[in-house]
Amino acid sequence: MLEPPSSSAARPRLDALPSRSLPGGLRIAEARGPVARLRGLAGLAELPGDRALHLPRCRSVHTFGMRFALDLIWLDAHGAAVRVDRGVPPRRLRLCPRARSVLECRAGTAGRFLAAAPTPGSRPALHRSRPR
Repeated sequence: MLEPPSSSAARPRLDALPSRSLPGGLRIAEARGPVARLRGLAGLAELPGDRALHLPRCRSVHTFGMRFALDLIWLDAHGAAVRVDRGVPPRRLRLCPRARSVLECRAGTAGRFLAAAPTPGSRPALHRSRPR
């Protein structure tokens, strides 16, 4: 079965970024560089429900240039969720001073990504810690 053209446009952009897999077929792309962070998900028609974009070193997000709503999973330095903003529509600004990074996923899919994270005490899957 063919995918809608709108979701296929997101895959090449996200597949070009470093990424990791989570259980259940979920993939997280990481926007490490300035160009990837600047582009983000802006301009895409939609984001597949099995994909997310991780923005390290990020405490605020804007949805200007977005064409769909997002769920934002705010993570602490250890990759634990400190807050979830669900269904953030385009043209909004959100911030979370306690966060150290954010995971952007399609509205309605935050639960899938949170459920795929390991249990407390094990290595966080939503966030990859950098070696010190």
